[in-house]
Amino acid sequence: MTAEALCRYKDSMFRKIVTAVIALPLAAILIAFAVANRQSVTVSFDPFSSTDPAYAATLPLFAVVMLVLIFGVLVGGVAAWIRQGKWRRAARQLDAENRNLRSDLDDARRRAAVVTEPAPPATTFFDPTARAAIPPPVP
Repeated sequence: MTAEALCRYKDSMFRKIVTAVIALPLAAILIAFAVANRQSVTVSFDPFSSTDPAYAATLPLFAVVMLVLIFGVLVGGVAAWIRQGKWRRAARQLDAENRNLRSDLDDARRRAAVVTEPAPPATTFFDPTARAAIPPPVP
């Protein structure tokens, strides 16, 4: 088994464990809530007439709570998706600019490699003129 396959296997096992640790207790809580709240309630969307509403539905209380929860999750997800849109757009633009700059840099490096001449070979002998002269001490 390669290291990449082992890493994927460990990730999938971790995901399964986390799912089991979170999903199973959450499912048990939701089932207990549904069993404890089976009584019917009337849901009305008419704020002006509580005795004769324009639209009213009689549903079990747990269904109303679950529908409101699902609606809230969907609205929150859409809001987060819209809010992140400007960051994703900026990231795409910066990535395109980064790719263009990298290609320009590669072109410049290729042109510079062609233009430059090779450095002369280094000398291996002692050159006494290359040393700096030290003045004699002043009495």
